[in-house]
Amino acid sequence: MGRLLRPLLIGLGMLATWEAVVRLTAVPRYILPGPGRVLDSWWQNYDLILGHAGTTLAEIVLGLALGTLLGAASAIMVGYWRRARHWLLPVLVASQAIPVFAIAPLLVLWLGYGMASKVAMATLIIFFPVTASFLDGLRRTEPGWLDLARTMTAGRAGARWAELHHIRIPAALPALASGLRVATAVAPIGAVVGEWVGSSAGLGYLMQHANARMQTDLTFAALFTLGLMTVALYFAVDVMLRRLIPWQHESLIGDDGG
Repeated sequence: MGRLLRPLLIGLGMLATWEAVVRLTAVPRYILPGPGRVLDSWWQNYDLILGHAGTTLAEIVLGLALGTLLGAASAIMVGYWRRARHWLLPVLVASQAIPVFAIAPLLVLWLGYGMASKVAMATLIIFFPVTASFLDGLRRTEPGWLDLARTMTAGRAGARWAELHHIRIPAALPALASGLRVATAVAPIGAVVGEWVGSSAGLGYLMQHANARMQTDLTFAALFTLGLMTVALYFAVDVMLRRLIPWQHESLIGDDGG
């Protein structure tokens, strides 16, 4: 019960502070509307907002799935094949020197104003965190486990694949889970930036057009919908990862009374 009550109290406190700032500063509504006005705008336009939210959520989920698959495959290639490590790893590192936001207009030009360019943008943003975290997990496999596996499979065909499949990948899954949590939090950035550059649907598209019409309350309503959707997606992925990797133990400072 306390876990649910605490976030609720924090949220109510933030809303109360927001309302107090609006009232004390008498800031115009078109610059900073109060939470009540934003809620009223959301209620009046909930069908419009939820329709665009569905588009953005589909872009995020597809980008997350593609980025995870490509990132995990790239990490295995770099970690397992020496030639791939020499050729692919420098390309992966160099690719991060180019701001992903800068190529958003090119993606829209190449892939069009539909969902494909937004999914590609989300995929590019989460690709490197997933690759880097999974590769780090593959590299840091317990040496004792590897020595035991090599002793038991010495001279057998497919020994390297057995080592990868039964030792390295399971040992690296907690690291991959950490990368997926980061990816889930940043994936909406790619989708929304792509919608800002050029689109006909999505919360980014809705916010851009509402802001151009000075409908700041609608902009805030769409923004908070995006925030709540991202938080819900993050916790859904977190719960899924906890169930898929039950052997990953957690220990935080203070859990033992220290």
